[in-house]
Amino acid sequence: MKVENTKAQMRKGILEYCILYIMKEGEYYPSDIIVELKQAKLIIVEGTLYPLLTRLKNAGLLTYRWEESTMGPPRKYYSITEIGKSFLEELNGTWIELSEAIKKIETKHK
Repeated sequence: MKVENTKAQMRKGILEYCILYIMKEGEYYPSDIIVELKQAKLIIVEGTLYPLLTRLKNAGLLTYRWEESTMGPPRKYYSITEIGKSFLEELNGTWIELSEAIKKIETKHK
């Protein structure tokens, strides 16, 4: 078993949560999301991000609007919906529970 596979699965498991968390601040262009994730050391490429954004949009958690660009084709800007905000609140509660559980295990087994 390779540790890199497990690390990749852990990162994939939290990407949707991180994307929604970023989006709670307003509209984002996909490349801006990639920059934020990279700054947090969550390396992601467009080929991973776009399917995630589509899945979140199809689930009603995100919406988007087109904006004309002076340098190329129109740009798609994503934002979180009210349903997405509620979903994020639930995920946030789960994240807190998981973080606390891991801390308890780490503390007990130092």
